[in-house]
Amino acid sequence: MNNLDSLCQSRLFSGISLSDISQMLKRLSATRKEYAKDEMVVREGDFVDDVGIILQGTAQSTKLNVKGKQIIVSLHYPGGYTAVLTAASRGRRCPMSVQAIEPLEVLFIPIQNILSPCTKLCMAHEQLLGNLFDSIAERALELHDRNDCLIMPTIRDKVLTYLTRVRREAGMETFTIPFDREAMAEYLDVDRSALSRELAWMKRDGLIEFCRNEFRLLQQAAEKDFH
Repeated sequence: MNNLDSLCQSRLFSGISLSDISQMLKRLSATRKEYAKDEMVVREGDFVDDVGIILQGTAQSTKLNVKGKQIIVSLHYPGGYTAVLTAASRGRRCPMSVQAIEPLEVLFIPIQNILSPCTKLCMAHEQLLGNLFDSIAERALELHDRNDCLIMPTIRDKVLTYLTRVRREAGMETFTIPFDREAMAEYLDVDRSALSRELAWMKRDGLIEFCRNEFRLLQQAAEKDFH
């Protein structure tokens, strides 16, 4: 199967050799599917029985709020997952949709095949099970990070919370966010015009510098604790 290198980027196959991965995919009845740009991979309310691992392309998780407005929950890159929490929850409907934002290739593995005991009692499958639990925890923490932004009382606090986290993950003073203004507004669940005004005011107040989606937190903002 092509794009095995993308699987090595996935936490699910961490510590497992390429040769073992190739053999395991056959035993796990893994299947590959391609999606066109904007095509839905999972719809909100679907039952999900497979762990989806992105091999190529980018996707986004979205959901509709009570007013019918689309909110971006997270982005998914090669090595990332689609609906891993729902697949592991046994019978729960997916609380959000997953959509391709560029041509996408996804590998699907039935969750039951991962959880079933390996007849060969191989160490690779044991590693896979441990990695699955790590993956579930990782996804839950990603959602927790976004919730940290949503619970902030003002647009400024939401922005600073988000930018502080991205800077910490990037490990650089100047960093690039993966959103344009519309997507950033959806992610923070704020009005786009209000977000643009607040960013301009934050720049005026010496908190940030930015050009398009490249940002820099200035000292005054960096000294604040928005964890």
